[in-house]
Amino acid sequence: MSEIYDLAILGAGPAGICAAIYASRGKLNTLWLEEKFVQGGQIVNTYEVDNYPGLPGISGMELGETMAAHAEKLGLAPERAAVVSIEDRGSVKIIRTKKKEYRARAVIFAMGAEHRTLGIPGETELSGMGVSYCATCDGAFFQDGTVAVVGGGNVAAEDAVFLSRICRKVYVVHRRDELRAEKILQESLFACKNVEMIWDTVPVSIEGKEQTEALKVRNVKTGEEKSLSVDGVFIAVGIVPNTSLVKGIVKLDEGGYIDAGEDGATDTPGFFAAGDIRTKKLRQIVTAVSDGANAVASVQRYLMEL
Repeated sequence: MSEIYDLAILGAGPAGICAAIYASRGKLNTLWLEEKFVQGGQIVNTYEVDNYPGLPGISGMELGETMAAHAEKLGLAPERAAVVSIEDRGSVKIIRTKKKEYRARAVIFAMGAEHRTLGIPGETELSGMGVSYCATCDGAFFQDGTVAVVGGGNVAAEDAVFLSRICRKVYVVHRRDELRAEKILQESLFACKNVEMIWDTVPVSIEGKEQTEALKVRNVKTGEEKSLSVDGVFIAVGIVPNTSLVKGIVKLDEGGYIDAGEDGATDTPGFFAAGDIRTKKLRQIVTAVSDGANAVASVQRYLMEL
């Protein structure tokens, strides 16, 4: 008979790492799974983190490594394995990877979210050849070049400001006539002299043979189409939650996020959610780590009642 863990944590972004830290401190027998080699989730792609208390200006990679080192110091590091299925057997949950089957009394879903795609011609074909979803990862390749950022939220504004320091010209293509980004980010963006806003416009296709050469766009009010000559296209139109494995196990909201409050509890006993994967108004590093702590506290209460 295989070991039954108190808790299984799936994911090693800030929420998963914080959950691991609190689980270790709580002396829970914990299984921690993460399919990627680098811990930290989406933050590892962030050039500079300026809103995490006490560590202004730290890089996302360094913050992820620092958090992971904290968990490891307490004796817990993730096993590298992709989860392929999850089964609810009441008081015991089954987690399967390609090679193993694990059992746990409680599970924290902390698998985060991924970048949303545009779904336009050329996007997939030119991915990695001028099409990118991470300005801080790939911006250096476009030094002194011309690029377009698609989106109107915080990430799009941050990406455009970052790229303005590297590139000769930055277009920001947004489907509305105003941004959704926080005002302070908008001020920074509008202060960039080499940034041109392309309002009321949607991307139609990304053109190029072996490398991105142009972004074809259409004005949603006039229907007029034109091509922007660019070396790169950075897509920042939001994220989608990694909840494909949990459908049918826990309730999801209309956006596909796990329906769970600040305590992390889902509608199915023994399953909890933390971080970007759950329903919430603000998805930031600070809210993710808070989720990790709250979810473990909820797990502890749940286990005491079994």
